[in-house]
Amino acid sequence: MKARRARKAKPLGLLERLAKGPVICAEGYLFEFERRGYLQAGAYVPEIVLERPDLVESLHREFVHAGSDVVEAFTYYAHRAKLRIVGREGDLAKMNRTALRIAKKVARSTGTLLAGDICNTSIYDPADAKAQRQASRIFDEQVAWADEAGVDLIVAETYAFGAEALLALEAIKRTGRPAVVTLAVPRDGVTREGWSVADACRKLEAAGAAVVGLNCARGPATMLPLLREIRAAVTCHVAALPVPYRTTSVEPVFQSLTDPSRPENRAFPTALDPFLCSRYEIAAFGKEALALGVRYLGVCCGAGPHHIRSLAEALGRRPPASRFSPDMSKHILFGSDKRLWQRNLEYGRQTYGAAGPASR
Repeated sequence: MKARRARKAKPLGLLERLAKGPVICAEGYLFEFERRGYLQAGAYVPEIVLERPDLVESLHREFVHAGSDVVEAFTYYAHRAKLRIVGREGDLAKMNRTALRIAKKVARSTGTLLAGDICNTSIYDPADAKAQRQASRIFDEQVAWADEAGVDLIVAETYAFGAEALLALEAIKRTGRPAVVTLAVPRDGVTREGWSVADACRKLEAAGAAVVGLNCARGPATMLPLLREIRAAVTCHVAALPVPYRTTSVEPVFQSLTDPSRPENRAFPTALDPFLCSRYEIAAFGKEALALGVRYLGVCCGAGPHHIRSLAEALGRRPPASRFSPDMSKHILFGSDKRLWQRNLEYGRQTYGAAGPASR
């Protein structure tokens, strides 16, 4: 008898992976494509999905190469309210289905998780029943396309209203797929309706979210204190995806960072470069968040693959991109390799104040 072919093992799902250790999710597509000149700051609508799908696929692959365990379909702000503003409402279904198809291709070819993505609607109003119904329809549309694509999980992110996050969760729950729900907590440290982050996340957990937590708005320094509150308040898994900017207790969200050289002192969104965290700061954040018991980790708006690689390495990983992690031992001025010219090393120490040879 011919030996039966061994069945290919089914890849682990989100909760199975989280049970074994941290899961990394790369975000930040809007800012990255704006920097590259393929997406406009302001409306931040992901028109590139239709205009340059090759570049979207390439960025997905770059993030996986750097260590991301999740390929998140680039459907952030690809919803009816946003597309209406830029006159592309007619492209709604095509944009979502194309983004999901691109992400699925990458996820299935790399063994990573495929995530659908929905976000704040920008029209939600807790005092307006009509606006709430419109927001609900927006969620239902996008969730249906994600479900149709066979995603492994659905991310609902960047909610300043806790009640809007709950509305998004309702739409996801109807699919039966795991939901990761993250809040973008405003400057005053509570949701727009006044809920504490602990209360908001308790409500989301009780409503059925598999993972709750924070994304966007806050950098590592001002997200960590809120993560401690959330981790103490819930029993489910916690998510943390800060922006890679040096927010402070005085300016706790990146929208509030000030630069006197800019109109109205506002650095957000296109003059944030001086505030950018180094890869080492993101690595330190990852270690500290993991020590708190936070396992769903990533970086949001402003992230580059180098941030994801450093996060992965901080968690004990060696993604393919680690082949090219910094190694200063062969640097002509600051290295330690015996084949380097001593004359250049002496020049480096004398001219740049180098403390001595460095290996990394």
